[in-house]
Amino acid sequence: MNTELKEAIEALEKEKNIMRETLFEAIENALLTACKSNFGKVDNIRVWVDRDTFEYFCVAEKEVVETEDDVEDKLLQIPLDEAVKIKPAVSVGDKIEVKINSQSFGRIATQIAKNVILQKIREEERSAIYDYYFKKQKNIVTGIVQRINGGNISVNLGRAEGLLNEKETVPGEHLKPQDRIKVYVIDVRTTNRGPRILVSRTHPELVKKLFEQEVTEIQEGVVEIKSIAREAGSRTKIAVYSNDPRVDAVGACVGVNGIRVNNIVEELRGEKIDIINWDENPGNLIQNALSPAKIVAVFADPEEKTAKVVVPDYQLSLAIGREGQNARLAAKLTGYKIDIKSETQAKDAPGFRYEDYEDDEYYEEEYDEEYEDESEYADEEEMTEGEYEETEADETND
Repeated sequence: MNTELKEAIEALEKEKNIMRETLFEAIENALLTACKSNFGKVDNIRVWVDRDTFEYFCVAEKEVVETEDDVEDKLLQIPLDEAVKIKPAVSVGDKIEVKINSQSFGRIATQIAKNVILQKIREEERSAIYDYYFKKQKNIVTGIVQRINGGNISVNLGRAEGLLNEKETVPGEHLKPQDRIKVYVIDVRTTNRGPRILVSRTHPELVKKLFEQEVTEIQEGVVEIKSIAREAGSRTKIAVYSNDPRVDAVGACVGVNGIRVNNIVEELRGEKIDIINWDENPGNLIQNALSPAKIVAVFADPEEKTAKVVVPDYQLSLAIGREGQNARLAAKLTGYKIDIKSETQAKDAPGFRYEDYEDDEYYEEEYDEEYEDESEYADEEEMTEGEYEETEADETND
């Protein structure tokens, strides 16, 4: 048992998360490389590591010749008198495996073998790190701010460093070294220097994933996040829906005394979060999305994905929001292009008044009445046929 090698492999397997078989193969390749460096060729050389005892072996397959004078290449041939010491029943022309003493390799060959093993370990370590964080892609991880280089921030993610580009940092958020933050993994790429992990603090999915972590009902599938719109560092709107009528979707996300949403707000350094109920009716959804403003009317066109909204005069600025933010986020959340006017403005604006849609309603009502008349006429025909059949049956009986 090679205890030293066993301990080294087990340590690498645990610390670097490298498979044991990969390490065995690295050692075998290193020994083969050392043999090539020492002998110049390895066509007849075989190396392996015993998976149970951790002992490693190098053997060369040689042809048995009659005498020492007949040996043309010591790496390929062996005289009979030496061959019988290894295998007594051997004959001239046979082939036998002869052990190679790897300890006799020169310093250069040994260094080459060492470099091969180290290179393989580095490659496997990078591969293991890449695989680990590739699975974390489109999810959130916790990291510690390591270095700040201009607008870019290096974040220690544990097994690797993530890059928080300037465009992925939240405006007005002042991070400093050793700050613990949660980031969204945008992309994981392979490079010559190892995995390159790109992370974000501005991505809307960061807020969504934080809610998924914080709200048990979302994890269980009872509550769904249907849509999300975010202006990082300022405000986020999120639309939620409950698959169980007994569960209040908004209440579940807010938590008792607001504890759940407050935890997320704290992680986002004070970013405001509006949570609304999702509704399949676009009018209701747009009304919810424009909260906290009060709405008088919503005229939505599902085909054109446009909506005209009327609000009280005193609610117009609230509905639009500072620099148009409330209306902008509501549009992103619903997927509708929203035009908002006050009641005073709507009086003279086509498409913002109920009378603009009365003709459509009139035709629908007229169509319904015609349909009802046709239905009554069809019922009368069925009754007439029924009476005729009964009369005919009576005459037959008579």
